[in-house]
Amino acid sequence: MTTTSTTTNTAPHVGEPLSRDEARGLVGSTMALVALTATAFAAGAYVARDAGGAWGLLGFLGSLATLVALQAAVSRSERLALGLLLLFGFLLGLGNASTISYYTASDPQAVWEAGAATALFIAGFGAVGYATRRDLSGLARGLLWALVGLIAFGIVLVLVQISGGALVYAIAGLVIFAGLTVLDFQRLRRIDDIRTAPLLAASIFLDVLNVFWLFLPFSSNDDR
Repeated sequence: MTTTSTTTNTAPHVGEPLSRDEARGLVGSTMALVALTATAFAAGAYVARDAGGAWGLLGFLGSLATLVALQAAVSRSERLALGLLLLFGFLLGLGNASTISYYTASDPQAVWEAGAATALFIAGFGAVGYATRRDLSGLARGLLWALVGLIAFGIVLVLVQISGGALVYAIAGLVIFAGLTVLDFQRLRRIDDIRTAPLLAASIFLDVLNVFWLFLPFSSNDDR
């Protein structure tokens, strides 16, 4: 079954669109923060590559706490928010390290294929979200509840073996994260406070990470 990481989707304040130059600057700075978060994630995954499950659990719990702290810090200190964002990525890397190590050792081709599929997925739905002028924020609550339902279904799959359940889980997850990716990139266009860029970066990185894990079963030899 696909391992889904922290799935909290942040929701920065949305207001009047920025000017074109401001919007471009915000897109660039936010995506740079996404890249920094990915780097911190890779560092955490490398550090804990041989660690046991206890480190993974601590990483997940720590990333949740750090995400909550980040949400409170964005309006207070840009440096603190940046530090918490990097810590969030690092702890999330710790939490995912064992699974990443398993796949990179046993089926590295699947990792590359899932990575390529994730890049295309995020680029496609991100472009849709950024280009859509109609306000889609009303979909956020429905997608959040769908995400809660997906998590509950994932727990059921851990406890009960259901034929085709993993495939249903992966497809449903991709549909949900398609919607969340569209929303996040529309927020990127409509955000009215550049200080919330770290929150958007965390949210977009979570989209990327979860989509990657959802694609991985389709690429893995274990499921072919």
